[in-house]
Amino acid sequence: MTKVHNRIKEVRLQKGITQLQMAEDLQITRQTITAIENHKYNPSLELTLKLLQYFDLSIEELFTLEEGEK
Repeated sequence: MTKVHNRIKEVRLQKGITQLQMAEDLQITRQTITAIENHKYNPSLELTLKLLQYFDLSIEELFTLEEGEK
């Protein structure tokens, strides 16, 4: 099974941005950020594009596909 992995928490912390600040900047809830960072929720395409723009990263820099057990 393939799983989407993201580096959002790592990048956010490197840039010194809190979850609350990021939530306000992107006009989403802090709970949504928590769920995405904990790999419990994959962002919509629209939110993914906003995240890429927010961090000024390419999709490959922020997201990867990981092959898991079948």
